[in-house]
Amino acid sequence: MQAQINRREFVRALGLGAASFAAPGLVGLRRAGAAAARGGKPNFVVIFCDDLGYGDLGAYGHPTIRTPNLDRMVAEGQKWTNFYAAASVCTPSRAALLTGRLPIRSGMCSDKRRVLFPDSAGGLPDSEVTIAEALKAAGYATACVGKWHLGHLPQYLPTRHGFDSYLGIPYSNDMRPTPLMDGEKVIEEPAEQSTLTKRYTQRALAFIESNKNRPFFLYFAHTFPHVPLFASGDFKDRSLRGLYGDVVEELDWSVGRILGALRELGLAENTLVLFTSDNGPWLTQKLNGGSAGLLREGKGCTYEGGMREPFVAWWPGRIRAGQTVMDMGSTLDFLPTILSLAGAAVPTGRVLDGVDISPALLGRGPSGRSVMYYYRGAKLYAVRKGPYKVHFITKPAYGRNIKDTWHDPPELYHLGHDPSEKFNIAERRPEVIAEINRLVEQHRENLVPGKDQLAERIKRK
Repeated sequence: MQAQINRREFVRALGLGAASFAAPGLVGLRRAGAAAARGGKPNFVVIFCDDLGYGDLGAYGHPTIRTPNLDRMVAEGQKWTNFYAAASVCTPSRAALLTGRLPIRSGMCSDKRRVLFPDSAGGLPDSEVTIAEALKAAGYATACVGKWHLGHLPQYLPTRHGFDSYLGIPYSNDMRPTPLMDGEKVIEEPAEQSTLTKRYTQRALAFIESNKNRPFFLYFAHTFPHVPLFASGDFKDRSLRGLYGDVVEELDWSVGRILGALRELGLAENTLVLFTSDNGPWLTQKLNGGSAGLLREGKGCTYEGGMREPFVAWWPGRIRAGQTVMDMGSTLDFLPTILSLAGAAVPTGRVLDGVDISPALLGRGPSGRSVMYYYRGAKLYAVRKGPYKVHFITKPAYGRNIKDTWHDPPELYHLGHDPSEKFNIAERRPEVIAEINRLVEQHRENLVPGKDQLAERIKRK
């Protein structure tokens, strides 16, 4: 294993130019020929919803929520049906997306408090390298708009993790206080939540306009449809699905504005846009929560409804229109994929859990992901290998004094035949369980302290 490298050392090394990578044990460099095509480095926009369910979009089967812009995005790009967030709740899921690493490696998970709160003392460690930091060092303008939830203290804010600018709420919108921040300054408290989606969209559009002549990365992490739900006057009481539908339809409007601006500015053919959600729907909120469609359960647990998400990829001229991809993918894969397409340096000296899925995006081959690990806090509850998923532990998403249920033998489901996880076939396929058990042992060895020097732990009050 290569020696530990601090995040700041990584960024400084990039600033020294290509020659600095000759030193062994520092930082490895991967290059992708794709970045040289179409007139230079591509732009990247990640649109990340909060608590949106697998079944909440028209293109994914919802019968009453109207999502014409996302439906068009699907028609012009790719829809994935086996795509996963790396966790079933907010904080660890966001850490995984930005770092390409399971949250257990960065310490952004806990069995006691699964997300950060306004009284939490910790956040994303300084040693982690985010997509924004790697792209910023490669000459990209970077912006974070929306929910952060990786630490609200100054040293943990987006502006300390590679983003040139930030507008948003530093954690979930049901937490108090609820400040709206611009950079590291609170500009409104409490935030006027009925205006958030529009104000976020305005900031995102302004960022795109001001950086149209240079490569950029926009991380647009919506506050909604996390509760409490708020829609602007233009969308309130408009949806057949009630307030939840109003909120999702306004998010769809926002997506339409972003894609429209890219078209109008002539940037569409040089911009990869990725749309997904941080975890499944918050079912205990009843009508104020969303739907996982045919998938079992929702936010907070390791059944499919908790972690399998809608995922749409759009890049006119590069991604073939109208595709449905059934390969596995994950938000963990964003970092290696984006950096590969940008021709940017991929940090070493740490374990990356993501894979480059650009072959599947660009129609060159399979995604490269065949295994998914389902963590709840710091415990491994389930593993998917190919179409098979083993549950070692199950537990309802929410409830007081509910203990883990350990399964011996583990439960086994074939997700191709049974995406709703209704029919346990463990007795029929013991060899599959044995194979996955071997994978788990290898995975645990990979997590041993010393093999991943950056597996830090944060303190939470």
